[in-house]
Amino acid sequence: MRITARFTATPAATFALLPALLLGAAACGSGTDAPAPGKSPDPKGSAAAAPSGVPGAPAASAAPKAKDGRLERAALEQGDLTGYQISAQGKNPNAPDGQPQADKKACQPLADIMGDKPDPAAHETVNRGVGSQRQVGLAVSASVSSYDESDAKQVVSRLREAVAACGTGFSATVQKQTGSYRDVKSVPYKTGGDETVSWTTTAAAGGVSAPVHLVVVREGDRVVRLMALNVAAAGQKATVPQEVADKQLEKVKKAG
Repeated sequence: MRITARFTATPAATFALLPALLLGAAACGSGTDAPAPGKSPDPKGSAAAAPSGVPGAPAASAAPKAKDGRLERAALEQGDLTGYQISAQGKNPNAPDGQPQADKKACQPLADIMGDKPDPAAHETVNRGVGSQRQVGLAVSASVSSYDESDAKQVVSRLREAVAACGTGFSATVQKQTGSYRDVKSVPYKTGGDETVSWTTTAAAGGVSAPVHLVVVREGDRVVRLMALNVAAAGQKATVPQEVADKQLEKVKKAG
């Protein structure tokens, strides 16, 4: 998905060239248009985000509908979250497709989570870009995937094992583009789901590095993937906002 906010030219353009394992999902859409001086952000968000100066950013296009109607009902929509812009537009054309391949077998689940879907066993995935209108630059990727329930449980189990095994870091490659992940650390994060795993890492590619926070939640046979980073300030830590996680889980539960 594309970055939809107006950020300073250098960070935005550089981030757009990072591989999909960092941006193809993690900063797929940020509706964080900074308000003009003296003006407050629209608390309800705007229905359409302003195009960015990122080279090659595509025109707005609607995301394809999921075959699974429950996934569509579970996906976040504009207006669900006060103070956030939600986008379902296609990802940045500079981001490669597919699942990244880790250089360490034990870390492959962490590489998978950065790809087009959180795990190869997923039947279908819907993605949304969530941009904060209060914290300029904060971009969150929110996705919901359908699984067989046994596979959904395995996703969370493998992620826990990978976080424990890959603290010193790893690298991952997709379509000949490579990024590295260092300082993988488990961090506490409360959700109302059946199982939750949360961790932070510092992702680096193309001479740019950025802290990333990831939260994965299983609710029955559904897996929610949330990734946050600051696309305006590469070195600034980002955390998945609690209200984003809560709303996403609420919609998953209501969708059945």
